[in-house]
Amino acid sequence: MNFGVSFRQLQVYVTVAKLGGIGATAHRLNLSQSATSQSLSDLERHLGVPLFERTGRRLIPTDAGLRVLNQAEALLDGLVSFVENAREPDGAIHGNLLISASATIGTYLVPSLIGSFCDAHPHADLQVRLRNTEEVLSDVLRFEADIGLIEGPCTDERLVAQYWRDDELVIVCGNSHPLAAQRTIDDAQIANEAWIVREAGSGTRSVLESAIAGHAQRLKVRMELGQHEAIKEAVRGGYGLACLPRLSVNQELARGSLVELENPLNLKRAFHVVWHPKRYHSPVWQAFKVHLQAALTPAVK
Repeated sequence: MNFGVSFRQLQVYVTVAKLGGIGATAHRLNLSQSATSQSLSDLERHLGVPLFERTGRRLIPTDAGLRVLNQAEALLDGLVSFVENAREPDGAIHGNLLISASATIGTYLVPSLIGSFCDAHPHADLQVRLRNTEEVLSDVLRFEADIGLIEGPCTDERLVAQYWRDDELVIVCGNSHPLAAQRTIDDAQIANEAWIVREAGSGTRSVLESAIAGHAQRLKVRMELGQHEAIKEAVRGGYGLACLPRLSVNQELARGSLVELENPLNLKRAFHVVWHPKRYHSPVWQAFKVHLQAALTPAVK
């Protein structure tokens, strides 16, 4: 029986779903853009349904495209496994994994995790997107990432979330700030001081806003910045206070360029691993998830 669907068409379809564009897919698969586009068009024509919505240069999976992506990945992985096992029956793990990670995790934890994983599995190809927590959940939900790492709880019931490790936020000021000498901050000062905060949708911002309930009606936000490094620079410059992950400020606290302020807020949180229950879990996905647990160490205090 001739089903009319080729390995190349499946490969293009799955890669476009992960990368979101013809150009990136062509580069990844070492094809011309015209050949990549033609392969995808042939598959859609054969199936009789559009698999992607075209929004400018970006291709977003349709409901049909998402519905069959899991099966396409399983078929593709099975074919790849068949070929690799025939050529190289060494039990090595092969394949690609796209990780979407929120800023703290992606900046301070993921690089070493990927390094140690790739040392153990040199045939695996891992890529990381740095996003805020809401964007990570969106990536995983739309099958634009294989696995997500977020700060705080998962707010989407369509995804599976598993506790990974604890984390702690700290309130900091510059070493020339008036509060630096007393090294503490009370409710009135929390309400009245100027703050430098992360953008809405970030896990750090969410924890801070939840923690001030009962202590301050709201914060006086002077700046809203999307990167920890930019926030630290503004705080060092004396423009306000910030609430940041301890992981991100340990060096500055040790050098004395930032000062930690004892406070009455509950700034504990947890990191979680999230995934889509309908997404195919390839051998490299399963190996990386095991690696996350095996490499787990207590959060830096």
